[in-house]
Amino acid sequence: MQISFSKIIVLFSLVSFGSFGAEKNIIFFITDDESPTLGCYGDPIAKTPAIDTLAKDGTVFLNAFATTASCSASRSVVMSGLHNHANGQYGHQHSFHKFSSYFNVIGLSLPRNLTKAGYRTGHIGKYHVSPEEVFRFETYLKGNPRNAVQMAEQAREFVTEKSDQPFFLYFATSDPHRGGGRDMNSKSKLKPDLFGNKPNRKSHDGIKEVFYDPKNVPIPAFLPDTPETREELAQYYQSVSRIDQGVARLVEILKEADLYEKTMFVFTSDHGMAFAGGKTTVYEGGLRVPFVVRNPYEKKRGVRSTALISHIDITPTLLDFGGVLDSKSNRPKNWEDPNKSFPLPRTKGPKDNRGTSGKLSAYHGKSWLSVLGTADATHWESIFASHTFHEIQMYYPMRVFRDMEFKLIWNIAHPLPYPFASDLWAASSFQAQYQKSLSAPYGKKTVRQYIHRPEFEFFNIDQDPDESDNLAGNPKFATRLEEYKRKLKEAQKNFQDPWILKWSYE
Repeated sequence: MQISFSKIIVLFSLVSFGSFGAEKNIIFFITDDESPTLGCYGDPIAKTPAIDTLAKDGTVFLNAFATTASCSASRSVVMSGLHNHANGQYGHQHSFHKFSSYFNVIGLSLPRNLTKAGYRTGHIGKYHVSPEEVFRFETYLKGNPRNAVQMAEQAREFVTEKSDQPFFLYFATSDPHRGGGRDMNSKSKLKPDLFGNKPNRKSHDGIKEVFYDPKNVPIPAFLPDTPETREELAQYYQSVSRIDQGVARLVEILKEADLYEKTMFVFTSDHGMAFAGGKTTVYEGGLRVPFVVRNPYEKKRGVRSTALISHIDITPTLLDFGGVLDSKSNRPKNWEDPNKSFPLPRTKGPKDNRGTSGKLSAYHGKSWLSVLGTADATHWESIFASHTFHEIQMYYPMRVFRDMEFKLIWNIAHPLPYPFASDLWAASSFQAQYQKSLSAPYGKKTVRQYIHRPEFEFFNIDQDPDESDNLAGNPKFATRLEEYKRKLKEAQKNFQDPWILKWSYE
Protein backbone atom coordinates (compact mmCIF):
# COMPACT_ATOMS: atom_id res chain seq x y z
CA MET A 1 0.00 0.00 0.00
CA GLN A 2 1.36 3.37 -0.99
CA ILE A 3 0.93 6.46 1.20
CA SER A 4 1.22 9.86 -0.39
CA PHE A 5 3.76 12.36 0.88
CA SER A 6 0.95 14.75 1.91
CA LYS A 7 -0.66 12.05 4.05
CA ILE A 8 2.68 11.32 5.70
CA ILE A 9 2.94 15.00 6.62
CA VAL A 10 -0.57 14.97 8.13
CA LEU A 11 0.15 11.79 10.11
CA PHE A 12 3.45 13.21 11.33
CA SER A 13 1.68 16.39 12.41
CA LEU A 14 -0.91 14.46 14.40
CA VAL A 15 1.70 12.32 16.12
CA SER A 16 3.86 15.36 16.73
CA PHE A 17 0.98 17.34 18.18
CA GLY A 18 0.02 14.47 20.44
CA SER A 19 3.55 14.21 21.75
CA PHE A 20 3.47 17.85 22.70
CA GLY A 21 0.15 17.62 24.53
CA ALA A 22 1.54 18.26 28.01
CA GLU A 23 -0.36 16.99 31.03
CA LYS A 24 -1.55 18.86 34.12
CA ASN A 25 -2.54 22.11 32.39
CA ILE A 26 -4.58 24.67 34.35
CA ILE A 27 -7.19 27.22 33.35
CA PHE A 28 -8.17 29.46 36.22
CA PHE A 29 -11.25 31.47 35.23
CA ILE A 30 -12.12 34.31 37.62
CA THR A 31 -15.01 36.72 37.11
CA ASP A 32 -15.61 40.14 38.63
CA ASP A 33 -18.39 40.62 41.22
CA GLU A 34 -20.36 37.41 40.67
CA SER A 35 -22.45 35.53 43.20
CA PRO A 36 -23.43 31.84 42.78
CA THR A 37 -26.19 32.83 40.36
CA LEU A 38 -25.71 29.78 38.16
CA GLY A 39 -27.94 26.92 37.15
CA CYS A 40 -25.68 24.41 38.92
CA TYR A 41 -26.33 26.28 42.20
CA GLY A 42 -30.07 26.00 41.71
CA ASP A 43 -30.68 29.48 40.36
CA PRO A 44 -34.14 29.29 38.75
CA ILE A 45 -33.51 31.60 35.79
CA ALA A 46 -29.75 31.72 35.12
CA LYS A 47 -28.87 30.47 31.64
CA THR A 48 -25.36 29.10 32.20
CA PRO A 49 -25.20 25.78 30.31
CA ALA A 50 -21.41 25.67 29.89
CA ILE A 51 -20.62 26.13 33.57
CA ASP A 52 -23.44 23.75 34.50
CA THR A 53 -21.88 21.12 32.22
CA LEU A 54 -18.50 21.58 33.91
CA ALA A 55 -20.24 21.11 37.24
CA LYS A 56 -21.87 17.84 36.13
CA ASP A 57 -18.44 16.57 35.13
CA GLY A 58 -16.58 17.93 38.14
CA THR A 59 -17.14 19.28 41.64
CA VAL A 60 -19.38 22.13 42.77
CA PHE A 61 -18.31 23.62 46.09
CA LEU A 62 -21.47 24.75 47.88
CA ASN A 63 -19.59 26.53 50.70
CA ALA A 64 -16.87 28.54 48.96
CA PHE A 65 -15.92 31.96 50.30
CA ALA A 66 -13.79 34.91 49.37
CA THR A 67 -11.78 36.39 52.21
CA THR A 68 -12.75 39.95 51.33
CA ALA A 69 -15.34 41.42 48.97
CA SER A 70 -13.00 43.90 47.29
CA CYS A 71 -11.39 43.43 43.87
CA SER A 72 -7.64 44.05 44.33
CA ALA A 73 -7.53 42.78 47.89
CA SER A 74 -9.28 39.54 46.90
CA ARG A 75 -7.10 38.94 43.84
CA SER A 76 -3.97 39.35 45.93
CA VAL A 77 -5.27 36.53 48.13
CA VAL A 78 -6.03 34.35 45.12
CA MET A 79 -2.48 34.72 43.78
CA SER A 80 -0.60 34.52 47.08
CA GLY A 81 -2.48 32.12 49.37
CA LEU A 82 -2.27 34.79 52.08
CA HIS A 83 -4.96 36.97 53.62
CA ASN A 84 -4.72 40.48 52.21
CA HIS A 85 -4.07 41.99 55.65
CA ALA A 86 -0.88 39.90 55.69
CA ASN A 87 0.26 40.28 52.08
CA GLY A 88 -0.12 44.07 52.27
CA GLN A 89 -2.75 44.61 49.54
CA TYR A 90 -5.30 46.29 51.83
CA GLY A 91 -7.35 47.79 48.99
CA HIS A 92 -7.40 48.87 45.35
CA GLN A 93 -4.19 48.88 43.35
CA HIS A 94 -5.12 51.32 40.60
CA SER A 95 -4.99 55.10 40.38
CA PHE A 96 -4.79 57.14 43.60
CA HIS A 97 -5.68 54.17 45.80
CA LYS A 98 -2.11 52.88 45.44
CA PHE A 99 -2.28 49.75 47.58
CA SER A 100 0.33 47.11 46.84
CA SER A 101 1.46 43.73 48.12
CA TYR A 102 4.81 43.41 49.86
CA PHE A 103 7.78 42.62 47.66
CA ASN A 104 8.67 39.53 49.65
CA VAL A 105 5.31 37.91 48.90
CA ILE A 106 7.16 36.84 45.74
CA GLY A 107 8.33 33.67 47.49
CA LEU A 108 4.73 32.40 47.60
CA SER A 109 3.42 33.96 44.37
CA LEU A 110 1.28 31.61 42.26
CA PRO A 111 2.44 32.64 38.77
CA ARG A 112 6.09 32.97 39.85
CA ASN A 113 6.20 29.48 41.32
CA LEU A 114 4.41 27.81 38.42
CA THR A 115 6.82 29.49 36.02
CA LYS A 116 9.74 28.30 38.14
CA ALA A 117 8.33 24.76 38.01
CA GLY A 118 8.31 24.74 34.20
CA TYR A 119 4.79 25.94 33.41
CA ARG A 120 4.09 28.33 30.56
CA THR A 121 2.20 31.05 32.46
CA GLY A 122 -0.22 33.37 30.70
CA HIS A 123 -2.60 36.11 31.78
CA ILE A 124 -5.53 37.68 30.00
CA GLY A 125 -8.08 40.22 31.21
CA LYS A 126 -8.25 41.98 34.55
CA TYR A 127 -5.03 42.07 36.61
CA HIS A 128 -5.56 44.63 39.40
CA VAL A 129 -2.74 43.62 41.75
CA SER A 130 0.69 45.08 42.42
CA PRO A 131 3.68 44.95 42.17
CA GLU A 132 4.05 43.26 38.81
CA GLU A 133 7.44 41.87 39.88
CA VAL A 134 5.67 39.76 42.50
CA PHE A 135 2.73 38.52 40.41
CA ARG A 136 4.57 38.21 37.10
CA PHE A 137 3.42 36.00 34.24
CA GLU A 138 5.57 35.04 31.26
CA THR A 139 2.93 36.02 28.72
CA TYR A 140 0.36 38.83 28.82
CA LEU A 141 -2.43 38.49 26.29
CA LYS A 142 -4.72 41.28 25.18
CA GLY A 143 -8.46 40.88 25.07
CA ASN A 144 -11.71 42.69 25.78
CA PRO A 145 -12.55 41.70 29.39
CA ARG A 146 -16.23 42.42 28.66
CA ASN A 147 -16.27 39.72 25.98
CA ALA A 148 -15.13 36.33 27.28
CA VAL A 149 -15.66 34.69 23.87
CA GLN A 150 -13.24 37.14 22.27
CA MET A 151 -10.83 36.62 25.18
CA ALA A 152 -10.95 32.86 24.60
CA GLU A 153 -10.06 33.33 20.95
CA GLN A 154 -7.18 35.60 21.92
CA ALA A 155 -5.92 32.87 24.24
CA ARG A 156 -6.25 30.09 21.64
CA GLU A 157 -2.67 30.30 20.36
CA PHE A 158 -1.23 30.27 23.89
CA VAL A 159 -3.36 27.31 24.98
CA THR A 160 -2.70 25.20 21.87
CA GLU A 161 1.00 25.97 21.48
CA LYS A 162 2.96 22.83 20.68
CA SER A 163 5.09 22.43 23.76
CA ASP A 164 6.16 19.77 26.21
CA GLN A 165 5.55 22.30 28.98
CA PRO A 166 2.11 22.44 30.64
CA PHE A 167 0.33 25.78 30.63
CA PHE A 168 -1.32 27.90 33.31
CA LEU A 169 -3.83 30.44 31.99
CA TYR A 170 -5.22 33.06 34.37
CA PHE A 171 -8.42 34.18 32.63
CA ALA A 172 -10.07 37.22 34.28
CA THR A 173 -13.21 38.90 32.98
CA SER A 174 -14.54 42.33 33.93
CA ASP A 175 -18.09 40.95 33.73
CA PRO A 176 -20.41 41.16 35.61
CA HIS A 177 -18.89 44.27 37.26
CA ARG A 178 -20.94 47.46 37.00
CA GLY A 179 -20.05 49.81 34.16
CA GLY A 180 -20.77 50.88 30.61
CA GLY A 181 -23.32 53.56 31.45
CA ARG A 182 -27.02 53.35 32.23
CA ASP A 183 -29.98 51.92 30.41
CA MET A 184 -31.64 55.08 29.20
CA ASN A 185 -34.54 53.06 27.78
CA SER A 186 -35.75 52.33 31.30
CA LYS A 187 -38.99 54.05 32.28
CA SER A 188 -37.75 54.42 35.86
CA LYS A 189 -36.57 57.79 37.10
CA LEU A 190 -33.43 56.15 38.40
CA LYS A 191 -31.87 54.28 35.49
CA PRO A 192 -30.25 50.86 35.98
CA ASP A 193 -26.56 50.26 35.41
CA LEU A 194 -25.76 48.28 32.26
CA PHE A 195 -23.26 45.90 33.93
CA GLY A 196 -21.11 45.92 30.80
CA ASN A 197 -23.99 45.20 28.43
CA LYS A 198 -24.37 47.12 25.20
CA PRO A 199 -27.07 49.82 25.24
CA ASN A 200 -30.26 49.39 23.23
CA ARG A 201 -30.09 45.59 23.54
CA LYS A 202 -27.18 45.34 21.13
CA SER A 203 -24.75 42.44 21.29
CA HIS A 204 -21.04 42.16 21.87
CA ASP A 205 -19.19 40.66 18.89
CA GLY A 206 -19.56 36.91 18.74
CA ILE A 207 -22.03 36.84 21.64
CA LYS A 208 -25.63 35.69 21.53
CA GLU A 209 -26.89 37.94 24.30
CA VAL A 210 -29.40 36.49 26.74
CA PHE A 211 -31.95 39.05 27.90
CA TYR A 212 -33.83 38.69 31.18
CA ASP A 213 -37.25 39.99 32.18
CA PRO A 214 -37.03 42.05 35.40
CA LYS A 215 -40.34 40.52 36.49
CA ASN A 216 -38.78 37.06 36.67
CA VAL A 217 -35.48 37.65 38.50
CA PRO A 218 -35.15 36.19 42.00
CA ILE A 219 -34.43 38.77 44.71
CA PRO A 220 -31.58 37.92 47.11
CA ALA A 221 -32.55 38.32 50.76
CA PHE A 222 -30.18 41.26 51.25
CA LEU A 223 -31.87 43.35 48.52
CA PRO A 224 -35.25 45.13 48.44
CA ASP A 225 -37.86 43.89 46.00
CA THR A 226 -38.31 47.08 44.01
CA PRO A 227 -38.56 47.86 40.27
CA GLU A 228 -35.10 49.44 40.44
CA THR A 229 -33.54 46.32 41.95
CA ARG A 230 -35.25 44.07 39.43
CA GLU A 231 -34.06 46.15 36.48
CA GLU A 232 -30.48 46.06 37.72
CA LEU A 233 -30.58 42.34 38.39
CA ALA A 234 -31.83 41.72 34.85
CA GLN A 235 -28.77 43.57 33.52
CA TYR A 236 -26.51 41.62 35.90
CA TYR A 237 -27.88 38.26 34.75
CA GLN A 238 -27.31 39.18 31.11
CA SER A 239 -23.66 39.82 31.91
CA VAL A 240 -23.43 36.48 33.73
CA SER A 241 -24.74 34.63 30.67
CA ARG A 242 -22.16 36.35 28.47
CA ILE A 243 -19.43 34.95 30.74
CA ASP A 244 -20.85 31.46 30.27
CA GLN A 245 -20.37 31.69 26.53
CA GLY A 246 -16.70 32.42 27.12
CA VAL A 247 -16.43 29.26 29.21
CA ALA A 248 -18.06 27.34 26.36
CA ARG A 249 -15.56 28.68 23.83
CA LEU A 250 -12.59 27.80 26.03
CA VAL A 251 -13.86 24.26 26.46
CA GLU A 252 -14.34 24.03 22.70
CA ILE A 253 -10.75 25.15 22.11
CA LEU A 254 -9.44 22.60 24.60
CA LYS A 255 -11.40 19.76 23.03
CA GLU A 256 -10.34 20.67 19.48
CA ALA A 257 -6.69 20.56 20.59
CA ASP A 258 -7.13 17.28 22.50
CA LEU A 259 -6.32 19.08 25.75
CA TYR A 260 -9.63 18.86 27.60
CA GLU A 261 -8.66 15.64 29.38
CA LYS A 262 -5.29 17.13 30.31
CA THR A 263 -6.49 20.42 31.78
CA MET A 264 -7.98 21.30 35.15
CA PHE A 265 -10.63 24.01 34.81
CA VAL A 266 -11.41 26.16 37.87
CA PHE A 267 -14.26 28.69 37.78
CA THR A 268 -14.86 31.26 40.51
CA SER A 269 -15.34 34.96 41.22
CA ASP A 270 -13.32 37.47 43.24
CA HIS A 271 -16.39 38.04 45.48
CA GLY A 272 -20.15 38.54 45.41
CA MET A 273 -22.37 40.72 43.21
CA ALA A 274 -21.96 44.50 43.02
CA PHE A 275 -25.00 45.55 45.02
CA ALA A 276 -25.07 47.23 48.41
CA GLY A 277 -25.26 44.30 50.80
CA GLY A 278 -22.98 42.22 48.58
CA LYS A 279 -19.70 43.67 47.34
CA THR A 280 -17.55 45.48 49.98
CA THR A 281 -19.46 43.80 52.83
CA VAL A 282 -18.61 40.68 54.81
CA TYR A 283 -22.19 39.47 54.70
CA GLU A 284 -22.93 36.27 52.81
CA GLY A 285 -23.81 38.27 49.70
CA GLY A 286 -20.28 39.65 49.61
CA LEU A 287 -18.20 36.62 50.59
CA ARG A 288 -20.03 33.61 49.15
CA VAL A 289 -18.76 32.81 45.65
CA PRO A 290 -19.33 30.25 42.90
CA PHE A 291 -16.61 27.59 42.76
CA VAL A 292 -16.67 24.85 40.14
CA VAL A 293 -13.72 22.56 39.45
CA ARG A 294 -13.30 19.98 36.72
CA ASN A 295 -10.22 17.87 37.33
CA PRO A 296 -9.85 15.39 34.45
CA TYR A 297 -7.76 13.09 36.64
CA GLU A 298 -10.47 12.76 39.30
CA LYS A 299 -12.56 9.61 38.73
CA LYS A 300 -15.62 10.74 40.66
CA ARG A 301 -17.65 13.37 38.82
CA GLY A 302 -20.84 15.30 39.44
CA VAL A 303 -19.89 15.88 43.07
CA ARG A 304 -21.69 18.52 45.13
CA SER A 305 -19.26 19.19 47.95
CA THR A 306 -20.29 20.65 51.29
CA ALA A 307 -16.66 21.28 52.27
CA LEU A 308 -15.88 24.75 53.59
CA ILE A 309 -13.20 26.30 51.36
CA SER A 310 -11.64 29.75 51.11
CA HIS A 311 -9.82 31.80 48.49
CA ILE A 312 -6.64 31.39 50.55
CA ASP A 313 -6.69 27.75 49.35
CA ILE A 314 -6.40 28.50 45.62
CA THR A 315 -2.64 28.99 45.30
CA PRO A 316 -1.59 25.97 47.39
CA THR A 317 -4.14 23.80 45.57
CA LEU A 318 -3.00 24.76 42.08
CA LEU A 319 0.62 24.23 43.09
CA ASP A 320 -0.37 20.87 44.55
CA PHE A 321 -2.02 19.91 41.27
CA GLY A 322 1.15 20.88 39.42
CA GLY A 323 3.35 18.91 41.81
CA VAL A 324 4.93 22.09 43.15
CA LEU A 325 3.65 22.14 46.74
CA ASP A 326 5.69 20.94 49.71
CA SER A 327 2.83 19.67 51.85
CA LYS A 328 4.91 19.49 55.03
CA SER A 329 6.05 23.11 55.00
CA ASN A 330 2.90 24.25 53.10
CA ARG A 331 4.92 26.33 50.68
CA PRO A 332 6.46 25.79 47.25
CA LYS A 333 9.06 23.11 46.77
CA ASN A 334 12.54 24.63 46.57
CA TRP A 335 11.19 27.76 48.25
CA GLU A 336 13.67 30.61 48.30
CA ASP A 337 13.81 33.27 50.98
CA PRO A 338 12.85 36.43 49.04
CA ASN A 339 14.93 38.59 51.36
CA LYS A 340 17.99 36.77 50.04
CA SER A 341 17.03 36.15 46.43
CA PHE A 342 14.64 38.91 45.39
CA PRO A 343 15.34 39.38 41.65
CA LEU A 344 15.54 43.19 41.51
CA PRO A 345 18.75 44.97 42.44
CA ARG A 346 18.38 46.54 45.85
CA THR A 347 20.10 49.52 47.37
CA LYS A 348 21.87 49.42 50.71
CA GLY A 349 19.12 51.58 52.14
CA PRO A 350 15.91 50.49 53.87
CA LYS A 351 14.08 47.50 52.44
CA ASP A 352 10.93 49.32 51.43
CA ASN A 353 7.50 47.75 51.19
CA ARG A 354 8.41 44.42 52.76
CA GLY A 355 6.38 42.45 55.21
CA THR A 356 7.79 40.56 58.16
CA SER A 357 9.67 37.74 56.44
CA GLY A 358 8.89 35.07 59.02
CA LYS A 359 5.18 35.57 58.39
CA LEU A 360 5.52 35.22 54.62
CA SER A 361 7.14 31.80 54.45
CA ALA A 362 4.06 29.55 54.29
CA TYR A 363 0.52 29.70 52.98
CA HIS A 364 -2.49 30.56 55.09
CA GLY A 365 -4.56 28.25 52.91
CA LYS A 366 -4.29 24.53 52.23
CA SER A 367 -4.93 22.31 49.23
CA TRP A 368 -8.43 20.94 48.68
CA LEU A 369 -7.32 18.71 45.80
CA SER A 370 -7.90 15.51 47.77
CA VAL A 371 -11.54 16.33 48.61
CA LEU A 372 -12.75 16.80 45.02
CA GLY A 373 -14.25 13.35 44.69
CA THR A 374 -16.03 13.15 48.04
CA ALA A 375 -19.26 15.07 48.60
CA ASP A 376 -19.19 15.03 52.40
CA ALA A 377 -15.43 15.46 52.90
CA THR A 378 -14.38 18.25 55.26
CA HIS A 379 -11.71 20.85 54.58
CA TRP A 380 -11.88 23.75 57.05
CA GLU A 381 -13.92 23.69 60.25
CA SER A 382 -14.14 27.49 60.06
CA ILE A 383 -13.13 30.39 57.85
CA PHE A 384 -11.71 33.83 58.57
CA ALA A 385 -12.30 37.00 56.56
CA SER A 386 -10.65 40.39 56.77
CA HIS A 387 -11.79 43.54 55.01
CA THR A 388 -10.09 46.89 55.60
CA PHE A 389 -10.40 49.07 52.48
CA HIS A 390 -12.01 49.05 49.06
CA GLU A 391 -11.38 52.51 47.69
CA ILE A 392 -8.78 54.40 49.72
CA GLN A 393 -11.38 56.69 51.31
CA MET A 394 -13.37 53.69 52.54
CA TYR A 395 -11.61 52.76 55.78
CA TYR A 396 -13.90 50.36 57.59
CA PRO A 397 -12.06 47.31 58.97
CA MET A 398 -14.20 44.24 59.57
CA ARG A 399 -13.18 40.81 60.76
CA VAL A 400 -15.17 37.61 60.48
CA PHE A 401 -15.08 34.20 62.10
CA ARG A 402 -17.55 31.76 60.59
CA ASP A 403 -18.17 28.07 60.94
CA MET A 404 -21.19 26.02 59.88
CA GLU A 405 -23.16 27.03 62.98
CA PHE A 406 -22.41 30.67 63.87
CA LYS A 407 -20.93 33.74 62.21
CA LEU A 408 -19.37 36.65 64.08
CA ILE A 409 -18.65 40.01 62.45
CA TRP A 410 -16.53 42.57 64.27
CA ASN A 411 -17.10 46.07 62.88
CA ILE A 412 -13.93 47.62 64.25
CA ALA A 413 -14.78 51.14 63.07
CA HIS A 414 -18.45 50.86 64.05
CA PRO A 415 -18.80 54.50 65.28
CA LEU A 416 -18.29 55.56 61.64
CA PRO A 417 -21.07 55.41 59.06
CA TYR A 418 -20.53 52.54 56.68
CA PRO A 419 -18.65 53.87 53.61
CA PHE A 420 -19.90 53.26 50.08
CA ALA A 421 -18.00 52.34 46.96
CA SER A 422 -18.75 55.06 44.44
CA ASP A 423 -20.61 52.74 42.05
CA LEU A 424 -22.68 51.15 44.81
CA TRP A 425 -23.66 54.55 46.22
CA ALA A 426 -24.90 55.61 42.78
CA ALA A 427 -26.76 52.34 42.14
CA SER A 428 -30.43 52.86 41.39
CA SER A 429 -31.24 49.81 43.55
CA PHE A 430 -29.81 51.58 46.59
CA GLN A 431 -30.70 55.20 45.80
CA ALA A 432 -34.37 54.34 45.30
CA GLN A 433 -34.57 53.34 48.97
CA TYR A 434 -32.12 55.89 50.35
CA GLN A 435 -34.06 58.76 48.80
CA LYS A 436 -37.26 57.59 50.48
CA SER A 437 -35.92 57.73 54.04
CA LEU A 438 -33.46 56.13 56.41
CA SER A 439 -36.36 54.00 57.65
CA ALA A 440 -37.03 52.54 54.20
CA PRO A 441 -36.51 48.77 54.01
CA TYR A 442 -33.36 47.44 52.43
CA GLY A 443 -33.39 43.67 52.36
CA LYS A 444 -33.74 42.42 55.94
CA LYS A 445 -32.59 45.79 57.29
CA THR A 446 -33.52 49.43 57.01
CA VAL A 447 -31.30 51.89 55.18
CA ARG A 448 -30.30 53.30 58.57
CA GLN A 449 -29.31 49.88 59.89
CA TYR A 450 -27.24 49.24 56.78
CA ILE A 451 -25.28 52.49 57.20
CA HIS A 452 -24.97 52.52 61.01
CA ARG A 453 -23.74 49.18 62.29
CA PRO A 454 -23.15 47.80 65.77
CA GLU A 455 -19.73 46.71 66.97
CA PHE A 456 -20.64 43.03 66.77
CA GLU A 457 -23.04 41.13 64.57
CA PHE A 458 -23.61 37.53 65.61
CA PHE A 459 -25.74 35.19 63.55
CA ASN A 460 -26.83 31.59 63.91
CA ILE A 461 -25.86 31.12 60.29
CA ASP A 462 -27.14 27.53 60.16
CA GLN A 463 -30.67 28.61 61.13
CA ASP A 464 -30.49 32.19 59.83
CA PRO A 465 -28.64 32.13 56.47
CA ASP A 466 -30.09 35.55 55.59
CA GLU A 467 -28.33 37.16 58.59
CA SER A 468 -31.55 38.80 59.71
CA ASP A 469 -31.40 38.33 63.49
CA ASN A 470 -28.37 39.81 65.27
CA LEU A 471 -27.90 37.78 68.46
CA ALA A 472 -25.10 39.95 69.84
CA GLY A 473 -27.49 41.69 72.25
CA ASN A 474 -29.45 38.58 73.18
CA PRO A 475 -28.63 37.44 76.76
CA LYS A 476 -29.35 33.82 75.82
CA PHE A 477 -26.35 33.88 73.47
CA ALA A 478 -23.96 35.90 75.64
CA THR A 479 -21.77 32.90 76.44
CA ARG A 480 -21.61 31.82 72.79
CA LEU A 481 -20.79 35.35 71.73
CA GLU A 482 -17.80 35.47 74.08
CA GLU A 483 -16.71 32.06 72.82
CA TYR A 484 -16.71 33.29 69.22
CA LYS A 485 -14.90 36.49 70.13
CA ARG A 486 -12.12 34.32 71.51
CA LYS A 487 -12.13 32.24 68.34
CA LEU A 488 -11.96 35.37 66.21
CA LYS A 489 -9.06 36.75 68.19
CA GLU A 490 -7.22 33.43 67.93
CA ALA A 491 -7.72 33.42 64.16
CA GLN A 492 -6.33 36.95 63.96
CA LYS A 493 -3.29 35.76 65.88
CA ASN A 494 -2.81 32.71 63.65
CA PHE A 495 -3.13 34.75 60.45
CA GLN A 496 -0.90 37.60 61.69
CA ASP A 497 -3.58 40.29 61.55
CA PRO A 498 -2.24 43.71 62.69
CA TRP A 499 -5.75 44.79 63.65
CA ILE A 500 -5.67 42.38 66.59
CA LEU A 501 -4.31 45.39 68.50
CA LYS A 502 -7.77 46.97 68.34
CA TRP A 503 -8.97 44.61 71.05
CA SER A 504 -6.71 46.48 73.47
CA TYR A 505 -7.62 50.10 72.87
CA GLU A 506 -10.80 50.38 70.82
